[in-house]
Amino acid sequence: MTTSAAAPRVAVTRYVQDYGVYAAVILLLLFNAVFTDNFLQAANLRTQLVQVAPVVIVALGMALVIGSEGVDLSVGSVMALAAAVIPLYLGSGVWMAVAMALLAGAAAGVLNGTLVAVVDLQPIVATLALLVAGRGVALVLADGQLKQIRNPDLLALGSDQVAGLPVVVWIAAVLALLVGAVVHRTTYGRQLVAVGGNRAAAALAGLPVKRVLIVTYVLCGMFAALAGVLATARLTASDPSAIGNLMELSAITAVVVGGTPLTGGRIRVLGTVAGALLMQLLRATLIKHNLPDSTAQMVQAVIILVAVYVARQRRTR
Repeated sequence: MTTSAAAPRVAVTRYVQDYGVYAAVILLLLFNAVFTDNFLQAANLRTQLVQVAPVVIVALGMALVIGSEGVDLSVGSVMALAAAVIPLYLGSGVWMAVAMALLAGAAAGVLNGTLVAVVDLQPIVATLALLVAGRGVALVLADGQLKQIRNPDLLALGSDQVAGLPVVVWIAAVLALLVGAVVHRTTYGRQLVAVGGNRAAAALAGLPVKRVLIVTYVLCGMFAALAGVLATARLTASDPSAIGNLMELSAITAVVVGGTPLTGGRIRVLGTVAGALLMQLLRATLIKHNLPDSTAQMVQAVIILVAVYVARQRRTR
């Protein structure tokens, strides 16, 4: 009798765990459509998508790392590092500059991955070191100064549109599809989930644990570097002191709210995108209704706590 009475409650709990973030996004959209002036105007919707796109890109890399039972606190500093590298190579062409920025992100990923997989440091400690040092290196490369970007090809990444949507939004969407395919349809994706679920068991099964971890941190570093490139193009300036500030918190929030557990072994790509959208819509809603940004931050903190609690309940079951 008790079991049958508890069944509906369990079903509701599971629905919230699996689909709560999507329902929250839909409810926020409906609320804004009714109560927020001019919310459904195309210009405003484009603005929301442009603002959330860099968070989505970084969060996709973060989701891979968290899926491996790790975390990367250095993504904001890697964005700043990529922004600082761009002006150094723009004289050789925009694609050379972008390639070198991505290479800098990959190098940061190799460092983080090696510290985690080979040296066996805790991910939070390994990436905390680069969180501090990475922005310092970026400021040294930029001579501590903001540098204006006037290259039209690079600026096009931040301002051009394709089929009515900004280029940065298309890039985020394509990356989300690619990451989803990698996670669910490739050997690397299956190995990553196995390593995150139980690293010791994965090693005993003969999986290349160290290689999987290093590749994962490299991908996260490159995604962060790409976000830094796009942020530089959008701002029309390389500003290592500002670009990427607190991005690590935004990315982790999107991943956790999207349903990827901090304990690893599962990656929800679509949930990560929805989590980033939810945080963006929530902040925009509060600001548009004349509430201070500090209130938005406190609400986000509550949502993070709820998401972690729900994830813990899922794991307990």
